[in-house]
Amino acid sequence: MPNRAHLHRPHPWHGLEPGPNPPDLVTTYIEICPFDVVKYEVDKPSGYLRVDRPQLTSSAPPTLYGFIPRTYCGHRVGALMAGASHGDRDPLDICVVSERPITRADILLTARVIGGLPMLDAREADDKIIAVLDRDPVYGDVREIDELPKSLLDRLVHYFETYKWTPADQHVVEVGPPYRCEHARRVIRAALEDYDEEFAALGP
Repeated sequence: MPNRAHLHRPHPWHGLEPGPNPPDLVTTYIEICPFDVVKYEVDKPSGYLRVDRPQLTSSAPPTLYGFIPRTYCGHRVGALMAGASHGDRDPLDICVVSERPITRADILLTARVIGGLPMLDAREADDKIIAVLDRDPVYGDVREIDELPKSLLDRLVHYFETYKWTPADQHVVEVGPPYRCEHARRVIRAALEDYDEEFAALGP
């Protein structure tokens, strides 16, 4: 008799490990790739990708974009950002730089954390961790965010400043200066602890 647990796909938020060596090497579930003009987001009850909204501006994500499993942006994550009252109550977002084009979402990869962007949205901390694809032939040796091209960081900042705009409402978020790997590690640890507290009833 086969083990029926193997017949079911694990939930990408709750059913996967956060990585081989977090907070340095983390598993990433990719929701959006740089070619997407639609904002996809994991459906929290089912774990499938859902269409959140079509992008209404010409802004497109310059990197792969997803989240780290078993993370949650709660009060610990919020406490690390000036002006935040709380985290945004979602899994921790991560942007992954890759030299080779990855053209599809709904995939897993291993990423090496190098820094992050502090984003404040309606007084909620919505950090964007920045990472590189592990063993990437061009970016794989990068260890700090300031080793990335400035033009790429500028594009990331511009994307997050504009990706919620609509013709009727230019939704304003605050994106601060990039932070280095040491602070990114603190944010990830806080998000792992927030997850353990929020979802303790799910068990191991």
